[in-house]
Amino acid sequence: MAGREGRRRVVLSVDLAARKLGLRPGTPIAKAQALYPDLVLMDADPEGDRLGLEKLALWFQHRIAPIVAVDAPDGLVLDTTGADHLHGGELPMLKDMVHRMAGAGFRAKAVVADTWGAAHALARYGRLAIAVVPSDKTTSALADLPVEALRLPSPIIEGLPTLGVSRIGPLAAMPRAPLALRFGPDVARRLDQAFGRMGEAIMPVRPVDPVEVSRNFAEPIGAAETIAKYIGKLVPLLCQGLDERGQGVRRLDLLLHRVDNRTEAIRVATAMPVRDVKRLTRLLCEKIETINPGFGIERMVLIASLAEPMDRRQTVSSLIAEEEADVSDLIDTLANRVGTQALYRFAPVESDLPERSFCRVPALAPEETKDWPEHWPRPTRLLARPEPVQAMAELPDQPPLFFIWRGVRRKVKCADGPERVFGEWWKNDAELTIARDYFRVEDTSGERFWLYRAGDGEHGETGSQGWFLHGIFG
Repeated sequence: MAGREGRRRVVLSVDLAARKLGLRPGTPIAKAQALYPDLVLMDADPEGDRLGLEKLALWFQHRIAPIVAVDAPDGLVLDTTGADHLHGGELPMLKDMVHRMAGAGFRAKAVVADTWGAAHALARYGRLAIAVVPSDKTTSALADLPVEALRLPSPIIEGLPTLGVSRIGPLAAMPRAPLALRFGPDVARRLDQAFGRMGEAIMPVRPVDPVEVSRNFAEPIGAAETIAKYIGKLVPLLCQGLDERGQGVRRLDLLLHRVDNRTEAIRVATAMPVRDVKRLTRLLCEKIETINPGFGIERMVLIASLAEPMDRRQTVSSLIAEEEADVSDLIDTLANRVGTQALYRFAPVESDLPERSFCRVPALAPEETKDWPEHWPRPTRLLARPEPVQAMAELPDQPPLFFIWRGVRRKVKCADGPERVFGEWWKNDAELTIARDYFRVEDTSGERFWLYRAGDGEHGETGSQGWFLHGIFG
């Protein structure tokens, strides 16, 4: 990508192939074309890149965390405090983010650190594509990175090597006064921001026309009871705005602006559109203990970052029909405590193979028209992977006389089967000849198991003829 730096036309960014040839951002275009005449050049579009990053930031704001800002020219910065639990923790959250970006055709790196500066440096100059830096390891993690990772202006980056400094660790150990005299205050400021000695505000992008209410305070507040009091005043106003639009909230963000220019955030999610004042107030108040008010909070902003249409429902009279039990409140409470990924139910899938006959769906997902098969009983507990067992059977179509599982020998008292299951050849060519014979067996102690033989007992191409335990009946 080519663009201008002052009066010069230079390379602004390169792909992996060009980087392997030795080209780097800042190389004059004339020099690059002279060295490689077949080089493909495209004019950079900084405005288009900026708009694209803002759209991506809004996408992340809807799905990951309420505080997301553009980290130009090629990154995003998120404050995930108070939202990572919804994604199963920091590491699963990062893996999901990188996976989603890969699915969209982007190669991304993601790092969680205590400061914007540290996360910026490690994401761009660190060795790992995904990393979570402990709070007490920030200094050591940054020490060996190049000084370019500190977001310093180009003249300072070019001047530091003349002092024999190329890494952050040695630079941080140098006296501040000579550095400030030669390069100005930027070096000390960026070091302090990276190591957390100076705060750095993240100005989040704003979703398009959300329902939003706010409250400014003449005197900063910090007590949990006071925060809860004003949450109780903001939620009814938000629900009133949602009611005017005929919407219910699915994701609710509470931003608390502190006097030291930092922002704390709480995010709660609901399984279905909601505008119940009591429920939303309770979900938010349960998260107050995660807030660090610092020296005080001067402004509170409540935003319905994700809202969906919500139809009005007539109250059911006990004289006409019985009201259906509403468990959505319980689902929301559990999901905001343990994370939405940890709360699910199983739904049937059309497949003969047991491990493919179900899938995880959200707890309140609409009921499917498919139903579980009833012609053959299925075990209460299906093992994540079939476990090999040692077994002895008289004939290929007979159940085992005994089997040894996890070091315990079990004698079979009675059995039912076989139920033959074939591989799904239309999905995988390797399953064209695969077969399994399943048996329900009960041992002498009364425990019941689901065993299968891999193969038909006669032909080697149908399977290994080994025995496996796949499930346990209640």
